[in-house]
Amino acid sequence: KSLFYFILFLQALLGITGFNTLLYYGLQTTTATNALLINSSIPALIVFLSYFIFNSSISKHQTFGITLSTLGVIFLVLKGDISNVFNLEFTKGDFWIILACIDWALYSILLRFTPKDIKPFEFFSITILIGLIFLSILYLFISDKVLDTSFLYEREIFYSILYIVIFPSILSFYFWNISTKVLTANVTGQFTHLMPLFGAIMAFFLLGEVLYMYHYIGIVLIAIGIYFSTFFKKK
Repeated sequence: KSLFYFILFLQALLGITGFNTLLYYGLQTTTATNALLINSSIPALIVFLSYFIFNSSISKHQTFGITLSTLGVIFLVLKGDISNVFNLEFTKGDFWIILACIDWALYSILLRFTPKDIKPFEFFSITILIGLIFLSILYLFISDKVLDTSFLYEREIFYSILYIVIFPSILSFYFWNISTKVLTANVTGQFTHLMPLFGAIMAFFLLGEVLYMYHYIGIVLIAIGIYFSTFFKKK
């Protein structure tokens, strides 16, 4: 019983309270480019922490795949020009993004301890409830302002928040929890490299942005990397 409650509270603290707070706080003082570059370290962090905490093994082709897909993300973010590295400006926000990535890696590998007698949606709902309580306490300590909800009356902001609530906050967490339990964190972690790829594709279809050669090269590197780290089986 005590272990059951400890896992629920720990996962709520890491996944719901910690990750979201660190990520959004960091994004206030850093750029999306920096955040994407740092975010590309999540698969490697998951493998690294799994190895040192649980002594999980990793094969050579998985290491090759992770490296290749990471290079694909970096190539995409830097727009195919390595010299753009020198134009990056690192801020204190990057530190919070790094902590968010470590937090998410820990959350992912600890999902293996989710109690078997609790259904995925029940686990997800309980962690959200506990995480919300932690967030409320954190808000009371950090913020010196009364929560103002007047911005919700602005249509664009309301729909943006509604999108964030439904897709990145509810569905993505729920799908991630299920897939991680089935495939292990080492495998699901590799798919985080698809985020900048999907971002570029959605920008093409929804915003009319142009796909350049570096997009296609990045797509190929990420796809091959995920294949080697996830689907490739040595005969």
